[in-house]
Amino acid sequence: MGFGEIVLWELMGTAALTLLGCGVVANTVLRKSLGFQGGWLLVNMGWGMAVFIGASIAAPTGAHLNPAVTVGLLSAGKLPWGDVPAYLIGELVGAFLGAVLCWLTYKLQFDDHDEPEGTLGIFATGPTVRNLPWNVLTEVIGTFVLVLWILTSPAAKAGEDGVPAFGNGALGYAAVMFVVIGIGNSLGGPTGYAINPARDLGPRLAYAVLPIKGKGGADWGYSWVPVVGPLVGAVLAGLLFQVLPQAA
Repeated sequence: MGFGEIVLWELMGTAALTLLGCGVVANTVLRKSLGFQGGWLLVNMGWGMAVFIGASIAAPTGAHLNPAVTVGLLSAGKLPWGDVPAYLIGELVGAFLGAVLCWLTYKLQFDDHDEPEGTLGIFATGPTVRNLPWNVLTEVIGTFVLVLWILTSPAAKAGEDGVPAFGNGALGYAAVMFVVIGIGNSLGGPTGYAINPARDLGPRLAYAVLPIKGKGGADWGYSWVPVVGPLVGAVLAGLLFQVLPQAA
């Protein structure tokens, strides 16, 4: 697949991811939304479904949607270096555009919200207890789980007797959705589980430039944490995968 095709599919898939993911947070945070105060489980379910929809759109490229997945596959020897820039461009630009579309969808609710200075969390993650080294470690662990699962989850295939051996492959991208929901429920409490540099950085940039009345800062002092942590976790997962015994 060519450079432009990778950029296009990853852009569309990641835009859908952040449109729907940021959208579910907006729905629970903005007081004039029907989902106001819907809670953490609704947010986790919404982000999981956002992954499923975005991945389904970006299926032609393998649906990375996430620089950590791209780097994890590279570290595992499953992706050529030459394809990496196209994936990263598509992911980052798509994440930014999806966040802009989320704002457009909820423009009236943003304008009428009584605490506009606290709306960064609709777009980007942040820690409940701010300690940057520990926050990085949290993101490393969550992303390690995600990327190792992706690397070790077998695709559906026919066995020697012709009988399909589906495994997790039978669920397709729905399986990834369940993994993301599980990570959010179990490991997302400390930092909001970015586990995806594009998912955090693209919407954070969008928040910084969008004309949201009364908004607060973009917290650039924290912004490197959901970039570095997921990339480190992905590399560790990819390196571990290379030394694990491989199934025939």
